[in-house]
Amino acid sequence: MPLLLLKELPRYECLLAGAKEFPDLDPSACEVFLHLLRTGDEVFGVAERNLLDHNISQGRFSVLMLLWNPAQRRAAAVSPGPCVPGPRTPAELAEAAGVTRATMTGLIDTLERDGLVRREPDPEDRRMMSVRLTAKADTLMQTMLPDHFRIMARLISPLSEPERTTLVGLLNKILQHASTLSPAGALPVEIQEPALR
Repeated sequence: MPLLLLKELPRYECLLAGAKEFPDLDPSACEVFLHLLRTGDEVFGVAERNLLDHNISQGRFSVLMLLWNPAQRRAAAVSPGPCVPGPRTPAELAEAAGVTRATMTGLIDTLERDGLVRREPDPEDRRMMSVRLTAKADTLMQTMLPDHFRIMARLISPLSEPERTTLVGLLNKILQHASTLSPAGALPVEIQEPALR
């Protein structure tokens, strides 16, 4: 579901008029905020269509990406050691994804049902379970990631390298400030799994 349920954004003149009625309305801040949400929705929609073509939700894709690490795989192939890709516990995955443990359990359940992950006793603590990708998941990732990365590149292609660097810096500035406005100790986000085709 989109974050911004407006097809057309209000013109700046309308925001100026609104500021006369609501003195706390900063027209330029509102304009930036609305454009940020709208752009995020559009970019997310483009990327999500590719995921749906592979019959996978954004939440499940995030878990697969957390478990799938090509740099570790290459390092392990060259010299097995501390970089060997390994399982992660559901609690670690929930923390890394910023969701509740209950949400992560649901995501893992559906991935396991589809044969993309398996739960097994944790190699370091047998009382805990770890989650590991299956060969089927590796094949899926090898198939879908090239398109996913091409889509990202195409979305960002209108920006030059300096513009990209500037945008990342500006977005990080907003992100850092947003974290100061969040309530202390806020719980992780609860992701609702959309129905898949």
